[in-house]
Amino acid sequence: MRISVIIPTLNAASYIKKLIESLRSQTEQPYEIIVVDSTSDDNTVAIAREMGVIVLTVSRKSFDHGGTRNYAASHATGDIFVFITQDALPSDNVFLENLIKPFESSDIAAAYGRQVAVSGTPILERIAKEVNYPLESMIKSLANVKRFGIKTFFFTNVCSAIRSKTFREIGGFPAPIMSNEDMILAAKCILAGYSIAYAAEARVDHSHDYTLKEVFGRYFDIGGSLRLNKWILTYATAEGEGTRLMKTQMHQLMKPKMWRWIPRWIAESAVKYLGYRLGLMFHVIPPKLRPKCSMHPFFWEHREITKSM
Repeated sequence: MRISVIIPTLNAASYIKKLIESLRSQTEQPYEIIVVDSTSDDNTVAIAREMGVIVLTVSRKSFDHGGTRNYAASHATGDIFVFITQDALPSDNVFLENLIKPFESSDIAAAYGRQVAVSGTPILERIAKEVNYPLESMIKSLANVKRFGIKTFFFTNVCSAIRSKTFREIGGFPAPIMSNEDMILAAKCILAGYSIAYAAEARVDHSHDYTLKEVFGRYFDIGGSLRLNKWILTYATAEGEGTRLMKTQMHQLMKPKMWRWIPRWIAESAVKYLGYRLGLMFHVIPPKLRPKCSMHPFFWEHREITKSM
């Protein structure tokens, strides 16, 4: 199987060389590597071109988590599209091999890997990674909806793969969208009768240390993207998973020497809930205020979002 690796970038000069080198050192070699850059201010594009990968560019104002990836995929020629973010680094040289291994089964349309928190990651983020990316691999299909609810569609473009034939068949990622394009893609695959795989052995080092303002913006975008694709909420609400994560974090924080994180947990939980609920209600928020709530203000500033959503 020929693998096309697609990497969206923005000011990725400190990441891109190491990531491309890691991808080229894999036991399963990429057929092609495509960088789609949102007019970086640094030398991301120069580094990528120097390393001999395909480079596409889009304007920063037109960047869209779904549309930009679709644009890059339209230039890809592989049998498998692998999507990886600029700040994710394969943990070993068998990452790609393990990520595409589930495709040995014809029922599997897409797969995603395990994110491992980097050293020094704050405890709440580290717990979230452990909850969302367990040690055991699994296969998910429409038969799991009653058991897992919306978690059935959990998927991540930090490190994911999909058959190119299926990608085109289901119409690619939703666009426009500011977040959750990966979950919507997985849901489209599952509702089309396919299964998706979680490949725990396909590991990348990746985590964030968001401020509370960034957490709010991220969850506002999650709520907004689900509002734009509210059909997915007919299967389950997202609040149940959020509550489960909060309980797991609280349980961990009750251990000795962890109590000092409880104020942060309270603040972060409140900010997540508020951001998410406001995102679901973005259609009643004045258009001029939406960019101020979001991690992706350009999405709201340059697109006409109807109130009927």
